[in-house]
Amino acid sequence: MEGQEGTQQPHLVLAHKLFLLIHPDVQDIEKVRLTEEVLASVKADDMSPLYETLTGSSLLDLDRSVLDSMRAKNEEELKKLDEKIADAEENLGESEVREAHLAKSLFFIRIGDKDRALEQLKVTESKTVAVGLKMDLVFHTLQLGFFYMDFDLISKSIDKAKNLFEEGGDWERKNRLKVYEGLYCMSTRNFKKAANLFLDSISTFTTYELFPYDTFIFYTVLTSIISLDRVSLKQKVVDAPEILTVIGKVPYLSEFLNSLYDCQYKSFFSAFAGLTEQIKLDRYLHPHFRYYMREVRTVVYSQFLESYKSVTIEAMAKAFGVSVEFIDLELSRFIAAGKLHCKIDKVAGVLETNRPDSKNALYQATIKQGDFLLNRIQKLSRVIDL
Repeated sequence: MEGQEGTQQPHLVLAHKLFLLIHPDVQDIEKVRLTEEVLASVKADDMSPLYETLTGSSLLDLDRSVLDSMRAKNEEELKKLDEKIADAEENLGESEVREAHLAKSLFFIRIGDKDRALEQLKVTESKTVAVGLKMDLVFHTLQLGFFYMDFDLISKSIDKAKNLFEEGGDWERKNRLKVYEGLYCMSTRNFKKAANLFLDSISTFTTYELFPYDTFIFYTVLTSIISLDRVSLKQKVVDAPEILTVIGKVPYLSEFLNSLYDCQYKSFFSAFAGLTEQIKLDRYLHPHFRYYMREVRTVVYSQFLESYKSVTIEAMAKAFGVSVEFIDLELSRFIAAGKLHCKIDKVAGVLETNRPDSKNALYQATIKQGDFLLNRIQKLSRVIDL
């Protein structure tokens, strides 16, 4: 189960198939194929604990003979692993003992036994001295967390990894952790932090065990578009050579990015429509699909309105290639939610922008903070006087 360069972890590939298997937008004929592939993967790795879970939730049909066969193989392999551990403890050195315990940890990960895998990883950690090797155990734990989408486990593991780095650690593992943390941030709707972490890792990406490089670029572009200002987007994304070499491999992604920057709004909406299916069928982005759709539209409408003091609704509808009614309804929602700084003159059919004065906003914030500080000083003085 060790990740090799260019190879995604098999159980994370399986996790994506399981996600598609319960997705309402996936066609039944596709689900039949996915069911066969999932069953083949489960059988290939003798994943009896996962098989029981999947049959219990009716994703797979229970075949008692298959389950018994897998359990027998698991017990036989576990017996051999325990014998190796006993032999290593009796006859070999500390590193061999650790390797034997690690093999047992990877066995539990492989068969999909989460609780015993985590327990065995702790035992392996107790036998581990080197910081780098401890970090590798954290990466295994993180992969388990992403398989089960256990965000509490992921968050604690990331904190643990950062503490380990304070004791020392190489740059390669630090860069890998950035991608893991970025994926966690994206999965928990912290798109701005995710974009920054992904952008920091573009030239040093080695976490092929999580996803291929083109998927990484896909996530980087999507998170950057709603997180970066126009200048930063140009410098870090639009002109980034690492992104330019890969972006064409992902359908609609190049048009999505470049049409936004070039203010080609018709092309942008067309590319955006093409990307929605990919976002919806991504297990990390799917829970945030509606939120992301709103954020992207906020960015593109704000960019369009920045150029005008006032503009007709008809002109804006024409620029986006949609109807006047659609734009009117869209903008009404975003204005009501405080996402856009403009107002609609329905009679004249005009949009009037009313962007807040940044200097005035800063002045008001300074006064507010000053009042707060003065109140704190007065309270403190009364305490000192006593």
